Amino acid sequence: MRHEGAVIGREREQSALAEFVDARDGRALVLRGEAGMGKSVLLDQLARYATQREHHVVRAIGVETESELPFAGLHQVLHPLLPRAGELNDDHRALIETVFGRQSGTVPSVMTLGVAVLDLLALIASKTPLLIMIDDGHWFDAPSAQVLSFISRRLSGDVVRIVIGLREEMESPFDDVGLPEMELTALSEQAAGELLDAGFPGLSTEVRRAVLDTAGGNPLALVELPRSASGIDGDATYRGVPNAQPLPLSRRLERMYRSRVEDLPSSERGELLRGALDGIETASAPRRVTAARYRMENVERALAQGLVTIDAETYEFAFRHPLVRSALVQMATPNERRAAHLALAELHQSDIERRARHLSAATVDPDEAVATELEEAAASATLRGGAATAVTWLTRAAELSQHSEERARRLAEAAFTASQAGLLDRAQRLSDEFVRNSQSSQAPAAAITSAYVMLYRTGDVRSAHRMAGAALDALPADVSPETVSRLVNVLLSASMFAADPALWRRTEEAIDTFAEHLDPLTVVHRDSWGDVARRGTGLAKRIEEAFARPTDPEPWEVMRLGVSAYFVDTLGDFRSYLHRVVDREEDSGAFTNYMTLLQLVMLDQMSLGSWDAAEETGRRGLELTQTHGYELFAHQFRGFLGLLAAWRGDGAGARELQTATDAWARPRGIGNLTQYAEAIGTAAALSEGDYESAYVYASGITEPGSFTPYSAQALRTLLDLVEAALHTGRTGEARRHALAARDLGLPAVSPRLSLLTQGALAMTAEEDEDAGTLFDEAVGHTAAPAFPFEHARIELAHGMWLRRSRQTRAARQTLARAAATFERIGARTWAERARAEIGATGAVGRVSTEAALTLTAQERQIAELAASGMSNKEIGTQLFLSPRTVGSHLYRIFPKLGITSRAALRDALPQEETVSE
Repeated sequence: MRHEGAVIGREREQSALAEFVDARDGRALVLRGEAGMGKSVLLDQLARYATQREHHVVRAIGVETESELPFAGLHQVLHPLLPRAGELNDDHRALIETVFGRQSGTVPSVMTLGVAVLDLLALIASKTPLLIMIDDGHWFDAPSAQVLSFISRRLSGDVVRIVIGLREEMESPFDDVGLPEMELTALSEQAAGELLDAGFPGLSTEVRRAVLDTAGGNPLALVELPRSASGIDGDATYRGVPNAQPLPLSRRLERMYRSRVEDLPSSERGELLRGALDGIETASAPRRVTAARYRMENVERALAQGLVTIDAETYEFAFRHPLVRSALVQMATPNERRAAHLALAELHQSDIERRARHLSAATVDPDEAVATELEEAAASATLRGGAATAVTWLTRAAELSQHSEERARRLAEAAFTASQAGLLDRAQRLSDEFVRNSQSSQAPAAAITSAYVMLYRTGDVRSAHRMAGAALDALPADVSPETVSRLVNVLLSASMFAADPALWRRTEEAIDTFAEHLDPLTVVHRDSWGDVARRGTGLAKRIEEAFARPTDPEPWEVMRLGVSAYFVDTLGDFRSYLHRVVDREEDSGAFTNYMTLLQLVMLDQMSLGSWDAAEETGRRGLELTQTHGYELFAHQFRGFLGLLAAWRGDGAGARELQTATDAWARPRGIGNLTQYAEAIGTAAALSEGDYESAYVYASGITEPGSFTPYSAQALRTLLDLVEAALHTGRTGEARRHALAARDLGLPAVSPRLSLLTQGALAMTAEEDEDAGTLFDEAVGHTAAPAFPFEHARIELAHGMWLRRSRQTRAARQTLARAAATFERIGARTWAERARAEIGATGAVGRVSTEAALTLTAQERQIAELAASGMSNKEIGTQLFLSPRTVGSHLYRIFPKLGITSRAALRDALPQEETVSE
């Protein structure tokens, strides 16, 4: 049982039951859990396990219709054993036969009959261990339960085991037996997901989430609910969507609650229905900060029936399980549900979104007032990150519209919101419906949606650009600024991905033509996404001001601002804000925003040197995009992961991702990604010391001495091209490129470009005196902590220059700092190169006493303890420091001693200062 036929999420219980069977003495156990928790499945497994262990297994199942028949349950248990009753003494045999009507006589007492039955069980167990399993024991008749309870407390001397399965929420004649109990609780979130995926691997993310929420860890529900959830719209996020009722229950699940619900008075059923429709949680559900929900009152009968419980924190009624909510809603008539929704809408007058949800469900015929409220609720939901919810409300608002033009307008808004949320199938369906209602396939709204679908799903940047451009050309004079802005944003997105000067010129012309209709942020996005090298000065400040606006921007505007911040390397300034929005967008189902923001998080992690976290983010993003079929996003993640692999020195992995990215992007003319593929090749070659290949790749992105307009990688590979040129004897080209960066004003565009330009100027300086000054400025640059990989590369170059200048001690310390940084972030091949350079200084593993004396007293103490073999935690305990603080001290100590690892400490410290073991 421990190894075969494992029940997902019940491994601990299976192990305990196996130990129960394998025990040498007799014992009894109650297996208790709510309906559907898997008691029967575990008992089936236990029966197979016991049979393999050569046990005699007897099974009995309580039947509701027999619960009033005396000794019906005991008859089930003993019937297979009665042939052996003839071996008992005459008195005990007669007692058993009297109870089962085989001979006449007076019904014996529980104790007398119990002794006789115990004698029979011991007789059988003397030959073969005996396992008695009772399922649905709550339906056993009282006399049988009394006898079995008597027996269960007296099994220690015989190899007889009894397991009794009981339903938690029902009274049982075994309740006061006092036997050991094993409680089956809800499956963990992880186990529930594993069980669901094993049975239904093809569920959409939204339906999967809905099933997990409704099942509440109930295994039976996890098996049954997906079969009844097939009609749910996979594009809609189930949680929080207006008018979304609890998942429909199968007949098997509904039977678990039907009789108890039907037994309630109508007033109590109505109270429970209002609570179910308003989203009252179970008592065990995580606390959520939400608006006030309906408070159920006068439902004591439901409490007695086990349908509700009392929340231990709020002392209010709460549903015992999410399935109770589903059963209540499913069993109510449509009129009962509408009446309940209408009452709840009146209750939530001050909560625009909750009122809209109930109004939507309560309204049958077109109603312009309700449609208006739904539209307002959609706007509110969008601002708080609920784009998927907003789509549903807008769609419902269109259905309830009384005027055709309002219906078309709301459908257009729903289609646009769906396209921004990444609900591309739904967006196209809504767009098609809009065209049917507006009688115009050339309407701007249809063009916007179709263009985004083309762009995100297949990467057809040119068709998307062409469609939006044609729609702009055909705009009427009275067009709304919002429509112009949305069309221009399509042009911006397509141009950014294409990285094509011709497309960018068309986009810039459109921005100039419609300038009076556009928000100033459109110009910010044009300048940062396009030719940032020539338009980037002052952009960082404008982006900071946009993030600081007092009004909350729409989620897609936050996304666009984040992209702009990336192009000027200030993502780190908004890190915490972006993380909050990412979490919110994931919960809301806004897939496009979520994927783009997740990419920004990954890029920020790469810049910061958090490469393990970046890889985890990238793998997560790639898996999600592949699952949803968003090829453009998927290949972006492949490109980012390829560059990360190249930086780490994984040449094979980097080239595999480079090839995949280039092969998909090049036929589609997605220049942004083809240049990224070349950047991967550049980085991989540099990591391997193949400078000629690195030069070929880097110069393919931009010619030395120039920075190709509209090419983000032309700027980001600045240092790569300089290094490759220097190492291949192209000193003049390297110098020309560094000067071009300075003359173009790149240091004023972003902190990273300032650092890279300063480093490139130092590496290509023609005079030693100038090089020393420039290296000092680059190494001490204020942006260095935010970009550790680039900074360490500059330190490596500085250390090499110091070695060539015969400043050996300074070279060792500088190279050691670079090696330590490379080691810390995971740039393996770069760390090896830095260590090789340290070796080239003539270092043999020991520095002078004078170098050791540059340590502070605390640093020297930490170094000595580390040299003795103590861990950071042990050192911290002794010196009353945190392990992290100890690690920070060692990070500063290594460069001072000219070493790169902990193992070198003993040799680096003067012998008399080393702590003896």
